[in-house]
Amino acid sequence: MLHLRLITPANRTDDVVRLIEKTVGTTHLVVMPGAARNPAGDVVMCDVAREAADELIGALRALDIDKTGSIAVENIDLSISKRAEKAEEEAPGEAADAVLWEHLADATHEESTLSFTYVAFITLATMIAACGVVLDNAILIVGAMAVGPEFGPLAGFSTAIVQRHPRLALRSMIALLAGFAVAMVVTVGFSYFMDAVGLFTQEQLDADRPNTGFVWAPDWFSFVVAVLAGTAGTLSLTSSKSGALVGVAISVTTVPAAANAAVALSYGDSKQTWGSTEQLLLNLLGIILAGTLTLLAQKWLWARQRDRQAREGARAGGN
Repeated sequence: MLHLRLITPANRTDDVVRLIEKTVGTTHLVVMPGAARNPAGDVVMCDVAREAADELIGALRALDIDKTGSIAVENIDLSISKRAEKAEEEAPGEAADAVLWEHLADATHEESTLSFTYVAFITLATMIAACGVVLDNAILIVGAMAVGPEFGPLAGFSTAIVQRHPRLALRSMIALLAGFAVAMVVTVGFSYFMDAVGLFTQEQLDADRPNTGFVWAPDWFSFVVAVLAGTAGTLSLTSSKSGALVGVAISVTTVPAAANAAVALSYGDSKQTWGSTEQLLLNLLGIILAGTLTLLAQKWLWARQRDRQAREGARAGGN
């Protein structure tokens, strides 16, 4: 269940209340006239099944509540209520399958902003991965992949394509490309420094690396894993199962490939530089493709489910 807290202009409150009352899957409706001060208006609260939330939020935006008042949505961790159970039963579909497009767009917008924190995380992750590839240390590679924040703009780009938000798509792509560019440039400098103090050597980079050699040798398995990870990551975002994102992060070799390319570039090793760059681009392409197709499939399946539910309800009403 989700909890909605609305601030509505007094002349819109009745419309909002009627909308909530006729939306299947809502309960615990509370109206507090004149309670809001900034902006001034009434406060309306209700609980809604996740399956019905996207439609309700869209209808509220059609009433311009997001412009004249506010719409706040919170997850309810525990709701002990027979009415809540009934609302969830009446709502069409399954909660885990429902996509809150407004929430997804908001979440990916935040994760797709080229901020100092984002650049710092991706740079640190790339530097950690650089240590991992030179030392052929799988633990450092896994740690670097977990630290890397690149899935945010990848998910943002996929969401923007499906929702046709060109500004979000541009913001996500800028964050992705600029973030990796800065991280790789800094890692080249880091590699020069580590070589100067004797901690990195070209012999280590050129040696057989059974644990990390794959990062500059892309193949079809790289693309397959990227597609599978992109699908899993997108599902984890749309179903609010964020724990799965950790597994996604350590399944793809975007950050290690960028790190290997940077270190190889510092030593003038064009073969490893190009191989690592190909690995990076292949992974990015696979994740974007999988994320976009997953969101399109979810949108289509949910629309079909809602249409079927509406037809069944119309037949039941006719009888």
